[in-house]
Amino acid sequence: MARSGFRRYPREIMGSIRRAIASHALEPAIVRHESLLASPLAASWLGHASILIRHAGKTILTDPVFSHRIGVNVGVYTFGVERRLPSIDAKALPPIDLVLLSHAHFDHLDRPTLRALANPNTIVVTAGNTTALIPKGFGRIIELSWGKSVRLDTLTIHAVPTRHWGARTIWDRHRGHNAYLLEDSNHKVLFAGDTALSEGFRGIGGADLSIFGIGAYDPWIAKHASPEQVWEMNADAGGKFLMPMHHSTFELSDEPVGEPLERLLKIAGGEEHRVIGRDFASVWTMP
Repeated sequence: MARSGFRRYPREIMGSIRRAIASHALEPAIVRHESLLASPLAASWLGHASILIRHAGKTILTDPVFSHRIGVNVGVYTFGVERRLPSIDAKALPPIDLVLLSHAHFDHLDRPTLRALANPNTIVVTAGNTTALIPKGFGRIIELSWGKSVRLDTLTIHAVPTRHWGARTIWDRHRGHNAYLLEDSNHKVLFAGDTALSEGFRGIGGADLSIFGIGAYDPWIAKHASPEQVWEMNADAGGKFLMPMHHSTFELSDEPVGEPLERLLKIAGGEEHRVIGRDFASVWTMP
């Protein structure tokens, strides 16, 4: 794992030093969200672990990271890993009712993106000991530990255990890490966050949509699942449809950029049609 990091991070940090963020950012993508808002259950993958979800009459955004780079922010510069996909203009998104944060890693909790999204009408649900990292301006911040739930109108949010870690630096190992089950009387959505192979999704009882990370397994297989393991966990959760995430956006590991999705489709075989949301910013709606 150390060798993997040394092959990558010095190059990325030098790129951060040489170039200003604004001058090299890709043109923001436009998210056509009209069909998403008109559906009882819909989702759109916006890169990495950022998913725009419509469920129970609410617009939900998971782990929003739209910055050109992720890492340590110093003024207008960020020292860290560069984004491969176009960014998203937070102002062009529909009003967000709920932001879900799985854990505090830089590629999941991005403070510049959260500042752009801050709104007194938006609620944030996050993992334990992460509230202090979230910029001001949101209407309410709720920390959930494993096994705890919160109800927002007709939507219930359950915090589900993962096999990962939540520290943002080497000094804050106390921070939590969650997956979330979102359910109302009609549908269940599982947002698995980051996790290695885990038996903890067997009690979900059937998810209409499950969202799992399929990348960063080489050499991080102890903390991230392989595509084959994701297919197994999706079966444990009773997932009808699987949206892959955590791939093709940031170079965080050693596997080739297209390999995670290729391996997932191969293991899915004749059920490939159940793997949805493969294209960036496309909108999937529940059949």
